[in-house]
Amino acid sequence: MDASNGESGKDNERMKELKAFDDTKLGVKGLVDAGIVNIPKMFVRPAEDPAKELDHPKFHLGIPVIDLGGLSTTDLHRKIADEIWTASEKWGFFQVVNHGIPIVVLDNMIAGIRRFNEGDIEAKKEFYGRDRTRQVKFNSNHDLFQSQTVGWRDSFTISMINSSQIDPNDLPAACRDVAIEFINHVTGLGNKLFDLLSEALHLKPDHLRSMECNEGKLLSCHYY
Repeated sequence: MDASNGESGKDNERMKELKAFDDTKLGVKGLVDAGIVNIPKMFVRPAEDPAKELDHPKFHLGIPVIDLGGLSTTDLHRKIADEIWTASEKWGFFQVVNHGIPIVVLDNMIAGIRRFNEGDIEAKKEFYGRDRTRQVKFNSNHDLFQSQTVGWRDSFTISMINSSQIDPNDLPAACRDVAIEFINHVTGLGNKLFDLLSEALHLKPDHLRSMECNEGKLLSCHYY
C-alpha cells in the first residue's frame, strides 16, 4: 500500500474526530460528563515527543520577579522602575508581586469561570465558536485544527484587542460582574506598569499611555 495514502487516511480520520468533538460545543468538560473511560487519541502526545524533550539540555532560568509593594516610597519607586526597565530589555516579560489586586477579586474571578464551565450547557453553547472577531467566546483549544496534539482544557476568552470597551451584557451571567471587576483591576495595573516603564525611559509618566500602548487586551481563562 502507498505510504502516502496511509498517512492521508490517518489525517482524514483525525480531522473527522476533531470536527465531531468541536461540533458538540461541549469541550473537554463534555467528554468528562459523558463518562468516557479512555482518553481519545487526539489528546495523547506521540511517545517520541516527551523523549525528545528529555534529551534537551536543562536550563535553570529564573523569571524576573518585581515587587510593587513599595511603590509609594520615593526611593523604592525609582528602584522598581529600573527593575521593570531591565526585565523588559533583557527578558521581555516579568512577574509582579504585591500588585495591589485584592485576593478576593482573583478568587471571585476563578470561581466565576468555574461557574460558567460547570453551569448550564445550553448557555455555554451560545458562546462556543472560533470566530476571531468575536469579543467573547468559549471553545476548546484555539488551535484545535492546527496543533499536533489537543490540550486537555477548555477556554473562555474575552478579547479587547480591537476595542478597549466590553459590553457587560455580552458576558455570560455566571461571571459577568466578577469579570468586569477583574478587567478593571488588571487595566489599572497595566497602566501603572506603563507609567513606570515611561519613567524608566526618562519620559513623562503618561507617555506610553498617550501612544495607546496600553490598548489591546486579551483575557484567556482556562478550565482543566
